[in-house]
Amino acid sequence: MEKATSVQHVYDLLIKMNHQLEQHQQRESMTILEEIHEHFDGIASLNLTDVHVIDCIGRHEPINVTTLADRIELSKGTVSKVSTKLLKEGWIRRTQLNDNKKEIYFRLTPLGKRLFLVHERLHVKVQQQLFEFLNRYSSEELNVLKRLLSDGVDLLEAMEWQDKSLD
Repeated sequence: MEKATSVQHVYDLLIKMNHQLEQHQQRESMTILEEIHEHFDGIASLNLTDVHVIDCIGRHEPINVTTLADRIELSKGTVSKVSTKLLKEGWIRRTQLNDNKKEIYFRLTPLGKRLFLVHERLHVKVQQQLFEFLNRYSSEELNVLKRLLSDGVDLLEAMEWQDKSLD
């Protein structure tokens, strides 16, 4: 009976942590957007999806719609809609590669690069906080945590595939 109690306790903690993580992500999203709006003097009418598209372009430029959609797990239609907005507002620009004049790729404009760097700085700060937290644990404890999280990701992916097959 002790294992069943432990399993229930771990489940309860995961649910609580998930709820707290959702709340934290909402607060963090608002903080990121507020900081971006401060840095860009009110010219930024961006939402978090826009910022993540800019971030992905900044990390992988030049990048086309298909690759961008795959990397940030959005539909090509959504990426096309967001990229049209970002093009009009001057955050990104279209380019073509010398060996492929047919395909359109995206790059950041100087304004987009500034936003990319602001966003990157905010992510580095969050990453440092998480690393400080994780450094409290031994290598053995981190290995157990890696296994738990990896298995959890696999479970969620399997559940997603199962849900898609029901559609």
